[in-house]
Parts: sequence; structure tokens; C-alpha cells
Amino acid sequence: MDKVRRMLVTVQAAPDCIDVVSYAASLAEMLHAKLFILDIVFNPFAYRGWNLPLLLNQTDYDRLLASVRDRLRAMTEGDLKKRVEVETLMREGEPAAQIISVVEEERIDLLVLPAHEETRIEHFLSGKMTAKIVRTMPCSVLLVKQAAEVLCEPVA
Repeated sequence: MDKVRRMLVTVQAAPDCIDVVSYAASLAEMLHAKLFILDIVFNPFAYRGWNLPLLLNQTDYDRLLASVRDRLRAMTEGDLKKRVEVETLMREGEPAAQIISVVEEERIDLLVLPAHEETRIEHFLSGKMTAKIVRTMPCSVLLVKQAAEVLCEPVA
């Protein structure tokens, strides 16, 4: 593990993301690694040809992007920045493709993902994302398992 210098953790609006970020930050601190925190926003306006109603308009989507930026900023305030070098990233698009892109661009050594079951809509939209990422990743992947009660909390 002495070669891990750049770590990436994804948050993707999961209710348990702060626990996964905390876990990754502790590991980054022990390894003296830089921590990247990535949030990926699914862009419903990027897909054409689907006969699905859009549940939000451009104004709502812009508000969503602003709230993601605020959440990322809040995650890195205080103790986290004192403990590790941290950088936040926000991307729009298909999660697996965006994660792979960031891993390659930032030369990530270790990817930290929350280990959770995908909902049916997640599976429909992105396939088995975790399996897809693990198969194609050029770096090691660490899945962080959470307690069931954490996974069942509603997203605020």
C-alpha cells in the first residue's frame, strides 16, 4: 500500500456518503495520500430518444447542480482539510464512464466506492455499475460496506 498516493472516493448523492468519505479520509491520512471526492450528477437532458417524462426542468436541474456544489464544499470544510490534502470534483453524465475518466485523468491509485445494492432504476439507467467499474478499472478498488440502517435513510 505504500504506492497509494492518489485516492478517489465517489459520493453520488448517497445518504451514507459522509461515512464513506470519512473512511477514505482516514485511509488517505494513514497513507499520506491526496484524496479526491467525486460527485456525479445524472444529466437527464443529455439523453435523446427515450420515451420517459422528465421530472425536472432546466431551472430545477441548475438548482440541483448548485446543491451538489454546496454539499461538496461542506464535506471538505473543517477537520477534513486539516487532516488530508483534498480536492472535490463534480461531473455530469453516466457514472461508470465518469469515474473511469477521472481515474485516468487524475492518475488515481485507489478507488473507494460505497458497497450497496443498486435500485431497479439505477440498474436500468447504468447497468451493474460497480461490477462494470471493477472490471475496467486501471487501479485497485476498495468497496466500503455500510450497515443496512444507514442505507435505508432517505436522501435529504
